[in-house]
Amino acid sequence: MTKSSKILIIGGHGRVALLATPLLVDAAQQVTSLYRNPEHRSEIEALGATPLERDVTALSVNDWAELLKDFDVVVWSAGNGGKGGADATYAIDRDAAIASIDGAASLGEQAPRYMMVSYVGATKHTIAPENSFYAYAEAKKAADEHLAASGLDYLILGPSALTMDEVTGVEVVADTQEAAAGRSTSRILVAQVLAELAARDSFPQARVLPFVDGVEDVKSIQ
Repeated sequence: MTKSSKILIIGGHGRVALLATPLLVDAAQQVTSLYRNPEHRSEIEALGATPLERDVTALSVNDWAELLKDFDVVVWSAGNGGKGGADATYAIDRDAAIASIDGAASLGEQAPRYMMVSYVGATKHTIAPENSFYAYAEAKKAADEHLAASGLDYLILGPSALTMDEVTGVEVVADTQEAAAGRSTSRILVAQVLAELAARDSFPQARVLPFVDGVEDVKSIQ
């Protein structure tokens, strides 16, 4: 039986996090949800999570270490979402994510397991600098590569183009944009995968999990 873990979701008011939180709570996990806007507190409490109001861009590596030391699993699901231009994207999706990784890694043997919500083929992107998606692609590439080199017990989730479609299952694919071409991944499925794997006693052996909507049960992921 999976034991109850202390799980921190960073970016707790994002759409995936809001979908994943009740799944984790229903699985008897102890969920803390980190968010920035004080207006979101009641919504997060209603889902059964413990609210934690912080601005990820204002936290130093030492701040992160102090914050993360009491958790078993940390899930980075925060993102700028294209608001505020490239500078804001780099500040949240790259710099804050990297600071949190370094904070976790500084805890040594007491470090939590770390799950990063990214996208399929993030470290292999070929987005042109003039493309509006470039800053996000560069930020996620940097964060994912930093996590891979951190020494943490980690897992990178790599969904394809996100939708809000209803889903029947999952299909694991290669970690390339070509493998996911023409395929999509429901945010509902991302939440299901996140909740399933964060609640397990250990992550899958593969460090990167690229996936799209499919027919296999999420519990079959190895």
